[in-house]
Amino acid sequence: MNAQFERLMARVESLVERIESVLPQPLSAPDWAASIAYRYRKRSSGHGALEPVRHIGAMGLNDLKEIDDQKEKIRRNTEQFVSGRPANNVLLTGSRGTGKSSLIKACLNEYSARGLRLIEVDKTDLTDLPDIVDVVSGRPEKFIVFCDDLSFEEGEPGYKALKSILDGSIAAATPNVLIYATSNRRHLLPEYMTENLTYTHTDDGEVHPGEVVEEKISLSERFGLWVSFYPFSQDEYLSIVAQWLSSFGVGLPAIAAARPASLVWALERGSRSGRVAYQFARDYAGTHAGN
Repeated sequence: MNAQFERLMARVESLVERIESVLPQPLSAPDWAASIAYRYRKRSSGHGALEPVRHIGAMGLNDLKEIDDQKEKIRRNTEQFVSGRPANNVLLTGSRGTGKSSLIKACLNEYSARGLRLIEVDKTDLTDLPDIVDVVSGRPEKFIVFCDDLSFEEGEPGYKALKSILDGSIAAATPNVLIYATSNRRHLLPEYMTENLTYTHTDDGEVHPGEVVEEKISLSERFGLWVSFYPFSQDEYLSIVAQWLSSFGVGLPAIAAARPASLVWALERGSRSGRVAYQFARDYAGTHAGN
């Protein structure tokens, strides 16, 4: 009888161990000395982890051209944050390839020596933001939670989770955490012509948005600082091309000679963005190396 009981208990313990192995585990702290940037990854088992980013681009603030106003706003807010002064969550919106994500990465490199750290979180994992905040809340470093290319469709769970963290949660805001997000949508949600029908008009001519519009605005307005980016003019695009070519060691005569080719490159891609300028510079510098 005892032998049967022992075998039964062994099977029960084995079963419990197998169940525990697939249940979500509390988020544990990573090795904070391993990197200045981390990615939050959730495995198929449901376990989330903060993984150090081993190779971080050497992007600096001086490398980013033709966005001086935007750069100053982000730099000032980040300076306040790492200095322990009040600072805002930031939403960077506008044209693709204009330097939104690069600006955040450049700020990380600029202020990492003063304790700034970055945690990149995909929008599908935003429901785990409270766990991430709990892990870092007691740390001496300052953390930017970075959500790149953020936008939502109707009913996505991450939308409500982000609203709660930004403003409105019963928990107090954590002073060493800010959220920096980039998006091509100013209000982070799709907007439709039919929503204009929900606006109401008062007798004195004032226009008031309906409930649908108010809900869509309610998330973006929780970001205290909005920074907008705009398409580059031809001259601005050429300036960025020249800067990147110079960083790849291309001399001034070759940079001048590359102008027509850089304009054709942009025309073929239908964009004069900073990303297109960088891609052209890499191609041109690689093709003409040693010439």
